Amino acid sequence: MNRINNILSFLIGIAIFSTSCGNDDDPGVVIDEPATYSFTRDGESTVSFGGQTTRTLMAEEIVSALSNTDFTVDEIDAMFAHTEGNNDFTDENNFGLNESSKNVRSKTAASADLFASNTTLSVTIREDFDGWIAAQVNEVFPNWNSDASEGVAGQIQEAGGGSIRYVNAKGLEYNQAFAKGLIGALMVDQILNNYVSTAVLDAGTNVEDNDAGIRAEGKSYTNMEHKWDEAYGYAYAKATDEANPNATLGEGDSFLFKYIGRVEADEDFTGIAADIYNAFKLGRAAIVAGDYETRDEQTEIIREKISMIIGIRAVYYLQQGKAGLEVETIDYASVFHDLSEAYGFVYSLQFTRDPMTNTPYFTNAEVNAVLDDLMEGNGFWDVTPAKLDEISTDIAARFSFTVEEAGS
Repeated sequence: MNRINNILSFLIGIAIFSTSCGNDDDPGVVIDEPATYSFTRDGESTVSFGGQTTRTLMAEEIVSALSNTDFTVDEIDAMFAHTEGNNDFTDENNFGLNESSKNVRSKTAASADLFASNTTLSVTIREDFDGWIAAQVNEVFPNWNSDASEGVAGQIQEAGGGSIRYVNAKGLEYNQAFAKGLIGALMVDQILNNYVSTAVLDAGTNVEDNDAGIRAEGKSYTNMEHKWDEAYGYAYAKATDEANPNATLGEGDSFLFKYIGRVEADEDFTGIAADIYNAFKLGRAAIVAGDYETRDEQTEIIREKISMIIGIRAVYYLQQGKAGLEVETIDYASVFHDLSEAYGFVYSLQFTRDPMTNTPYFTNAEVNAVLDDLMEGNGFWDVTPAKLDEISTDIAARFSFTVEEAGS
């Protein structure tokens, strides 16, 4: 009899466990994913990324100043490290840039995951950007109207009356190094290594507050929701339609969003823009639902796909430069422009994040070794197609694409 009672108790226990965990009356967490990145609470939007819009607009003006010989080093430095109230920007968008306490420099190479315990590297990277500003003004501006040649900075015009490029003594456009390098050091680093990181999302009492619906003081959103939105803002802050950015993909932005559009337009990578956007959207909906496992799954997608954007464009511009060197009459201005963009995207590789290893696809030391290789001797004046192929192959090998796919 005792044996029968024990068996009955065991079976009843299994039935109770099965009912509590898996029947149709208890479906578990339900994620209400909207059609677009639009989230509300009590009739009020909970999406906010004004700081990312501010820094993106500031970055646009800094890059523009690097092509204006009226600017001094001190003036461009002041834009990069803006202090609240200083009249550093034209602010054509009337976004209150001069009144803002934010600046670009403080968020460059400043992620929690990569730089909180390595402030020395953060300082070194910011000094790279400081150096490109100074070199543009001191080396290139004085030779703005002189012809460039091996070992001599100046201007060089594209064939057929195309654009004039302004390069240093080794053929590098500092403004392109700065702009494309900033995509990695600001946008990519802040997204992949900061705002979608558990170190930031789950900091302090964020999980408990999010579960309880406790909002940030005076705001419509929880702290965790806001951190995720800030990551989203570094990708889409200047999209024509912020809630549905892929409707006008790549328009209105010179940084990450632009190049998501460029990669999406390559038939080898069609769908990557939707992958990134949908992961942002589902991850945000998962936060609202308190489903942190789904949130973290979307983080991995975002890290992989945005990292791919950087890798693909690095190889693309290296291969464009290679193709330009293999014709009978070389258009050095076009080649140097492609290779300058490649330089910036290679620099940005150190801010990517491999979800398999949880580390960048390339370290700072590896990136600097590649850049030193490109600048060896007379730099772009001397670089060979074989060298560009070698670097391209090394980059593609770290990712899930081929040189042929990325280079077309």
